[in-house]
Amino acid sequence: MTLRLGDTAPDFEQDSSIGKIKFHDWADDSWVVLFSHPADFTPVCTTELGLTAKLKPEFDKRNVKAIALSVDPADKHVEWIKDIEETQTTVVGFPIVADADKKVALQYDMIHPNQSESATVRSLFVIDPKRKVRLIITYPMSTGRNFDEVLRVIDALQLTDGYTVATPGNWRDGDDVIIPLTVQDEALIKQKYPKGYTAPKPYLRLTPQPNK
Repeated sequence: MTLRLGDTAPDFEQDSSIGKIKFHDWADDSWVVLFSHPADFTPVCTTELGLTAKLKPEFDKRNVKAIALSVDPADKHVEWIKDIEETQTTVVGFPIVADADKKVALQYDMIHPNQSESATVRSLFVIDPKRKVRLIITYPMSTGRNFDEVLRVIDALQLTDGYTVATPGNWRDGDDVIIPLTVQDEALIKQKYPKGYTAPKPYLRLTPQPNK
């Protein structure tokens, strides 16, 4: 199965480090970062899960829940969490799904045979409260993910859901945003963008970020 942006994230019921999880019920009305890792007790994944744990206050501010996954069993997850907490000096406050039968990995297309026939690659999905897939990033097994980028995109998604704007390259929260080309009526522009705008080119109109 191949997931695309805008698709409904498949529901699943699976064991985890905190017990059985029914994904959609667990997600509730939150945004979700669902990310897979190749295996427990591996070095890159240890740093990634430690970083995710440390980012919990930032996720909380954005109404985001994190949930990890690998094809290892739950008892291995529980033991590995002890190592993560010791080496990364943090507390892992999110579940790790135990996808031993690869049911979720196949639903979310997390196994890429040219990388591994059995282990999940570093796939990451941002899922909104309506259960729609809003971001898909897949990294090779040897490269750790940039979770600052994940937060940046969530900021952009939440902003553009609330306002008729787009975000430029390398945008950060507080930077100017773009007026989409779909908005052309000047009266509507004055109404929607009361702070005004600058236009280096007719198709490139920059306006201060709206107040959230």
